Amino acid sequence: MLADEILKEELLSNGIKGEVDIIWIDDVDEFTYRENADGCIDLLFDNTKERIELLKKLSSQPVIVNSVIDTLEEINAPFIRINAWPGFLKRPVVEVSYNSKPLKEKAERIFTGLGKKAEWVPDEPGFITARVIAMIINEAWFALEEGISTKEEIDIAMKLGTNYPYGPFEWGSQIGLKNIYALLDKLNKTNSRYRPAELMKKQVIV
Repeated sequence: MLADEILKEELLSNGIKGEVDIIWIDDVDEFTYRENADGCIDLLFDNTKERIELLKKLSSQPVIVNSVIDTLEEINAPFIRINAWPGFLKRPVVEVSYNSKPLKEKAERIFTGLGKKAEWVPDEPGFITARVIAMIINEAWFALEEGISTKEEIDIAMKLGTNYPYGPFEWGSQIGLKNIYALLDKLNKTNSRYRPAELMKKQVIV
């Protein structure tokens, strides 16, 4: 498994079930030395030709990639796609998409061993939860843009009023505002309701 310290801590936060031996690696090239592994999980995945070609060589076993924005159709590889944005791996349920049915059951066993219930969802940008959270964050930026309140007050109001664990600006900071903007910008190309707030756009571009 390839992960940074934040994602590693989140993944392990609920404990591991059963006898699961996780081999942590520091570089994507190290996957090629783990041919006997039951699966490979790249939580730092980026959609580049070089990375995809390297991971394709491992596809006799499940290759699980953290790709919230880019779909498997766009990646064009027999991978399992997971929503592992910062904050989402703490949940007992993980959103997953697949395009190779023979690998689905093997991947299911891996998630079970990691203490996660796989929720198989359509192969769409943002899965389900990330789209919803991105829209909540976007609405908060629209409110800030219109001078309704401050970031701090909006965060407090959302946490107290909805019992969310984070306010929308806290969520955006944790996930990464560039990630939120990139998802909204992509969704906006086919549906204008996802149009990113101009103030968010300026913040990201600057």
